[in-house]
Amino acid sequence: MVQVIPEKITPPDELPRVSRGRLLRTLAESAEGCNSTIVAGRAGTGKTMLAADFARRSGRRVAWYKLDAPDSEFAVFLRHLCASLGVARPGFGGQTLERLGERTGADDVPLAVEYLVYELSESNEPALVVIDDLHLVYDAEWMVPFFRRWLPLLPREVHVMLLGRSLPPTPLWRMRSKQTLCVLEEETLAFTLEEARDLYRSYGLSAAGAAAALKETRGRAATLDARVRREGLAEPPERAAFARGSRQTGRLALRLVKPPRKSMGTA
Repeated sequence: MVQVIPEKITPPDELPRVSRGRLLRTLAESAEGCNSTIVAGRAGTGKTMLAADFARRSGRRVAWYKLDAPDSEFAVFLRHLCASLGVARPGFGGQTLERLGERTGADDVPLAVEYLVYELSESNEPALVVIDDLHLVYDAEWMVPFFRRWLPLLPREVHVMLLGRSLPPTPLWRMRSKQTLCVLEEETLAFTLEEARDLYRSYGLSAAGAAAALKETRGRAATLDARVRREGLAEPPERAAFARGSRQTGRLALRLVKPPRKSMGTA
């Protein structure tokens, strides 16, 4: 029997230092108008952080599933997918897994999709399904048939977000021509100048160096964040504290220091 690993179906605790409004708006529009979203970019481009931030703000029940290499077996994938959906909708997956049994393979994809869609349709509560590191199963025999069949059949209340280091095989991402799929690629994930400035400010630093840092890191989230952290560590603590508080402290001192009283004999 396949054992479910809890860490694989638990959303990450860490959230980004800066919420990226333009990307969150794109995801919100996709969740309303499409049934699925693909977010593709190499490691360190901010895919998982963006998805976690959106999930927290979406107002939907969230099913989170982070894949690893053994999930290339369809039975392992299906049980973890059902378990993650069970977090969003308690009791989910029981019917599907019971009907399919333990020995589930690529030949069972059509039945598995049918049962999953049926169970998903039993509730009209909005749900967000995030599948992270999907690139680890791109070569699996069942991968394309499963998602090509499942995504178009999703109930209106369910949105699936697929995260991977590259675009999935062609039959999937070309679904966007039918306006049922939104695709965010690495170029879109890159930080803008204003986002870089916001990141600097989140560390209590002057945003003056944001343009140079953006050019050096090409806007890649993890690299840019590491650069800003180094700059923060290099700045003397007393100088940083003075820069952040000098104006406020000065104004407070002016309010507290009273002018000298005039002598009683002065007109």
